[in-house]
Amino acid sequence: MPIKKAIIPAAGLGTRFLPATKVIPKEMIPVIDRPGIQYAVEEAARAGIDDIVIVGARGKGAIEDHFDAAPDLERRLERDGKTEELESIRAVTQLARIFAVRQKFQRGFGDAVLAAKGHVGDEPCAVLVPDEIVPAGQVEDLLPAMIDVFDDKGASVVAVQEVPHDQISAYGAIVPGDREGAVVEILDMVEKPSVDTAPSDLAARGRYVFTPEIFPAIESTTEGYGGEIQLTDAIRIVIKEHGAFAYVYDGDMLDVGNKLGYLEATVELALSRPDLAEPFERWLRRRLELD
Repeated sequence: MPIKKAIIPAAGLGTRFLPATKVIPKEMIPVIDRPGIQYAVEEAARAGIDDIVIVGARGKGAIEDHFDAAPDLERRLERDGKTEELESIRAVTQLARIFAVRQKFQRGFGDAVLAAKGHVGDEPCAVLVPDEIVPAGQVEDLLPAMIDVFDDKGASVVAVQEVPHDQISAYGAIVPGDREGAVVEILDMVEKPSVDTAPSDLAARGRYVFTPEIFPAIESTTEGYGGEIQLTDAIRIVIKEHGAFAYVYDGDMLDVGNKLGYLEATVELALSRPDLAEPFERWLRRRLELD
């Protein structure tokens, strides 16, 4: 079956961005002029996915509102002749069909994905972590490449990148098997391994394409690292029972899930924008010269 559905987990508490996230969902913090989660929705839409379920939680209704129509605002913008702004907010509502479910208890990443089972059903699906932004306009777009591997192999696919060895403990690392180009067989995965025991420097980076077997695998998973239901543990079951592959991506992935990464991503995206790049770079050079 073609990949037509995507899950975007957005139920976390966002404690790294407190106090801002006391009342604002972390996923709604703007990265330049759009909330972080919109980049993930746009990425899914670029890959031809038109059915997206966002897994939220109590207090995160602003995410659903963002992708809904805003008639009063639209009428005001139209009346004031602000055509560009009007088109921008209407475009958000037309990216895809957006659905919402809730993760009632904070039980981990795997449990958040499982919350979307009722919507996805027995279909394959993509999972996009909104903390990771894959910028548009790169030589290769990640999700379409992963879907091509899925279609070819008929098995789940995990996006990985090679990271510095001293940083591997922040990620899930794969045990690699045979490799053909950018496609690597996964023999196993280890969640946040120590530097001394890491099986490779190939780290999972928040993009997945799953066969429907991911859901029973999560259901059979017990609490793992951090006392939570870890998606990595469910993927290990899928690997053992059905096989899985990694796609080694060498393009840009911007991590907005921490303060430093958020600032770096803002700079990178601003420098790629035709409307901002030149004046922003001039300001940045002046600022650096002052130092």
